[in-house]
Parts: sequence; C-alpha cells; structure tokens
Amino acid sequence: MGFKCGIVGLPNVGKSTLFNALTQTAAAEAANYPFCTIEPNVGEVAVPDDRLDKLAQIASSKEIIPTRLTFVDIAGLVRGASRGEGLGNKFLSHIREVDAVAYVLRCFEDSDITHVENRIDPLADADVVETELMLADLESLEKRATPVEKKAKSGDKEAKAQFSVMEKALVLLRDGKPARLAKLTPEEVPAYRALQLLTAKPVVYVCNVEESAAANGNAYSKKVEERAKAEGAAHVVISAKIESEFAGLAAEERAEFLKDMGLEEPGLNRLIRAGYGLLDLVTYFTVGPKEARAWTITRGMKAPQAAGVIHTDFEKGFIRAETIAYPDYVTLRGETGAKDAGKMRLEGKDYVVQDGDVMHFRFAN
Repeated sequence: MGFKCGIVGLPNVGKSTLFNALTQTAAAEAANYPFCTIEPNVGEVAVPDDRLDKLAQIASSKEIIPTRLTFVDIAGLVRGASRGEGLGNKFLSHIREVDAVAYVLRCFEDSDITHVENRIDPLADADVVETELMLADLESLEKRATPVEKKAKSGDKEAKAQFSVMEKALVLLRDGKPARLAKLTPEEVPAYRALQLLTAKPVVYVCNVEESAAANGNAYSKKVEERAKAEGAAHVVISAKIESEFAGLAAEERAEFLKDMGLEEPGLNRLIRAGYGLLDLVTYFTVGPKEARAWTITRGMKAPQAAGVIHTDFEKGFIRAETIAYPDYVTLRGETGAKDAGKMRLEGKDYVVQDGDVMHFRFAN
C-alpha cells in the first residue's frame, strides 16, 4: 500500500512530460521494481527509501520490495471539461479513486509552447482546473442528494446523517469553494470520503519551472507557494525538462548531473515526500532473509490495523507485534543484536506504529 496521485492540469503545462519523466526515472533507478503501465495513463513507481536498502543489507534479504506510488495522468483539462469539452470529462472519473491530486502549473515562459489561454498565470490556471472539478462535483452531488433528501425528510436516520454530510459539501460548491474546506466532525469523515468528491482530495501544487529555476523556484512559483501555504496544501518546484533529461541518463551519470543542476535529488523524491507529508503517511518495515519490505500506513494507525495492511487475517487474529525501532535495528546490526540488547518490544493492540518501526506480527489462524 502506497498512495495514488492524480496529475491534472491545462494542456501544454508539461503535465504529460512530467508524468513520463517521473515514471521513467523510477524504472531506471530501481530496475527490480520497474514502472508498469496498467493503462496508457496509469503508472506505478517504487517509493525510494534508503532505510529499506540498509535493512535488507543487514538482514541479507534476497528481495527488496518497496512500497509503491500510483500516478494517474488525467487528460488536459480545459474550460468546460465538466460539460464534456475536450477530453477532460472522459477522465474526471479517474480522479475519484486517488488519494491526492497534483495540480501541474506552468511557471515558465517559452514562446515556442503556446498556452491554451495565451497567458502565463499559474494561479489562474489552478482556478480553471479547480472550477471544472467543482462543477463536476456539484453536478454529481446534486443528482445523488435529491433522493437522499427525500428519505431524510421521511424520518430515515441513516439518510439524515448522509444528507447532512452532503449538505456541507453542497453549500461550499454552490459558493464556488472546493469540498476539502468542509468542517467535519471525526464521525463525519468516513461518510464524507465515501462521496468521492474530486475537490475533497488533498492538493499538491507542482510548479513546472525552467531549468535555471529548478533549485530555488521563480516569481511564478513563489506565488503558488504563498497560495499553498494559505490553503494548507503542499507544493513542489520541478523542472519537467530536467526530469526528462535525468530519466535518460545512465545511473553513473545521474549524481553529477543533479550536482550540475544544483539539485540534491530528482523531482520524483520531492513529490513523493510532499505527498506523504500532505496525507500524513508513515512507513514501517518487515525484514527477514527472504525479503525486506516497506509498508505505508496513515500516521496514528494502531498495530492490528497496520498488520491488516499486509493481510486481513493478520488484523483479525492479531496477538502482538514484535517491534524494533529502525535506529536500534541498524545500530545493533539486526534482530538478534536488538533482542540481546533488550531493544525488541512486544506491543499489543493499542500500540501506535511509529515511522521506521521494524515489525513482526504474531496472529492466531
């Protein structure tokens, strides 16, 4: 379990170039976990994590299995996409399944690449994309809300609760605001997520800049950064052109290329980190001679639910979790050393899994 990220944007902002570059980079960086095309516009990449490689080295694991990130490249949206203009409407449904949405915004000037609205204004571009998603949400929700409202008025308690959640979204959407701004109680969150509203998804703004601005951004990306901070969204500065060049390089040339560009890591890593932070995700590991594997969970998840990510039987029959903190596993050179030093803990059903925990689950069949 990793997370699924939808990539949206207007035509000619570098969206598909970025999608292709990121997935090619992942394939080249991790030959054992290649990018695979599930559909023409869907790809899976391995999430890079140096900790996993270190754990595998200590345990002499035969196989390394990282957690995965799925990118969904949505066809370029234009004004009117929610009404079927262009190809946008055809692909809007793909966004409903993702965990977060990356808005790719053009933050570079290039007279050879025509902007669909003949201007360079990333904030206006974001507004166009968001408006189309809001209109699609509004149309979908109004259709679904009518029968639920009738049932609620007849006294159906379940329908009342459902309509109450729908109403919070409808008020926002009718006011031209995205559904993610809704104020929800903890009890309402699951029902709200079940509505699968496009604008209820957390947002990562991806600023596609020229090569010279890849390290520090530019005036356009600074405006996007300000907007992201004000909204509680994430933002990443990436040069799709650099990512494309990087993807085509041999492994031994990559470090020098990044250094020449003033970058410490490829854009894929930065985008993944932003996504993990936005969704509040953490990683735990299972390690042994057969395989070392990374598992992604939501921060705050307890041991039985974390075990359920591996298999539902693990959660149902959970007994305990043998747990070693990552620093202890590395410092003490593995499970045996950690046990001998008293650093392996037996954790029960109320244990909240921490980022980097190395775990072995005991469960009843």
